[in-house]
Amino acid sequence: MTKIRRALAVVLFVTAAACMPLVVLPLLAQQTERAKQVGGKFMCMCGCSQVLTQCNHVGCTTSASMLKELDQAIARGDSETAITQMFVQEFGTKVYAEPPKSGLSLVAWSLPTVYLVIGAALVIFVISRWRKRPASQAAAVAGGGGTRGISPDVLERARAQAARDTED
Repeated sequence: MTKIRRALAVVLFVTAAACMPLVVLPLLAQQTERAKQVGGKFMCMCGCSQVLTQCNHVGCTTSASMLKELDQAIARGDSETAITQMFVQEFGTKVYAEPPKSGLSLVAWSLPTVYLVIGAALVIFVISRWRKRPASQAAAVAGGGGTRGISPDVLERARAQAARDTED
């Protein structure tokens, strides 16, 4: 009878071991995918300026320890916010791969767009002013005259004086 129990225990153990990957592997795949997603939001602190999950330095102990902490936090079921706070407490805000869009960072994120809009409006304003000039004034400027308000006698004397002054 004990041999039958042993055989039954072995069969049960082998069956359980065979079925285990069907249960555990999807959970591990979800944890690994979540680790990649969360880890992609942090920088490796070894100084390589690469995202944590993409640090490719041979023997980088910093990324290895950070990834280990990340995996442990995910295995515990910590939320993304808790993991983020843990890394920020340990490394400071420089751990962010992309700064949070709030407070002063929001101003820094929005300023390039504001400058682009203001610059485009300024260019459109200047071009519209140039197009609205009277045709006679535009022709005088284009022809090199640009002499609005100067009499022809004064202009001729000035040209003669310039010619005399530039002769060697």
